[in-house]
Amino acid sequence: MNQEEHLSAADLALLQLGRRLQADGYRFITPTPLTHQRVNDRSFGQSARTLREVFGWSRPFEPGLLSVDEQRQLQQAGVLEECNGRLKSHVRWSSLDDLLFVHSGYPTDAADAVFFGPDTYRFARLIHAHLQQSFAPIRRAVDIGCGAGVGAIVIARARREAEVLAVDINPLALRMTAVNTALAEVANVSIEASDVLKDVDGHFDLIVANPPYMADPAERAYRHGGGALGAQLSLRIVEQALYRLAPGGSLVLYTGVAMIDGLDPFLDAVTPLLESPMFGWTYRELDPDVFGEELLTPDYQRVERIAVVALIVTRIGPGIGGTVTSSTGAP
Repeated sequence: MNQEEHLSAADLALLQLGRRLQADGYRFITPTPLTHQRVNDRSFGQSARTLREVFGWSRPFEPGLLSVDEQRQLQQAGVLEECNGRLKSHVRWSSLDDLLFVHSGYPTDAADAVFFGPDTYRFARLIHAHLQQSFAPIRRAVDIGCGAGVGAIVIARARREAEVLAVDINPLALRMTAVNTALAEVANVSIEASDVLKDVDGHFDLIVANPPYMADPAERAYRHGGGALGAQLSLRIVEQALYRLAPGGSLVLYTGVAMIDGLDPFLDAVTPLLESPMFGWTYRELDPDVFGEELLTPDYQRVERIAVVALIVTRIGPGIGGTVTSSTGAP
């Protein structure tokens, strides 16, 4: 599939801008929102002076900083706004290995914001590690809640023979995934609207997901996981994914857990779903303490820490010997 053929004029302009940035050697590693805020606070009121400050740090800039072509492409894409006599881009561009991804600009306040950050880098590493360790063929894969399309693109590049689906309920995420897929030049990704797996058919050899896992009072789609402490969507993904795995297929779930009194409520909730002998699974903490600033908010007053975890479930099928043991230890 040629993703470029299906892009609107606005999204083609974004794609062209991404290609210009790649050709110019642009790179930016995106930090957490709190780090982003702290760094930008040092330069409060200053205009951006470089492309990294415009498209990475999301700072306003004076007209004339960008080339005529770059500014025109932002205008054609509909992502340029005037801000007290200066201009500001609504999108950011972030680097992952040799790839470049477009996503929402900072701050990500909009309900349909498309997020990219440290979780994205850890999620990509988790997928890479799984692909290197698994010898099961992948004919069909899906990235649930694809956001900027990172999971789908990582899989599609590593398994060019696979049919890879990227699904999300957010139309803006689907648009950004389409631009990023075209920029990455992968032809084996299909992009579809779906609430988890409800709107797509069939079984999969690989299902990956990096869902929102926070309790967000504003209920922004990229951040709010549902339930009291954000675990509801992650649990629903496990429930829907288990019986959509082909024999030998795996679910790779990257999510966060609000730990209470030394206990892991997500692990407690998911364990009964995995007791069938048809599944082998592993579970481990990837980082014991993230987004510590959330502990200051009312929703997290009982929480000791927020950890990010990896749940990998494999459906035991014909020709697959042995079992996969569960583990709750750190790597």
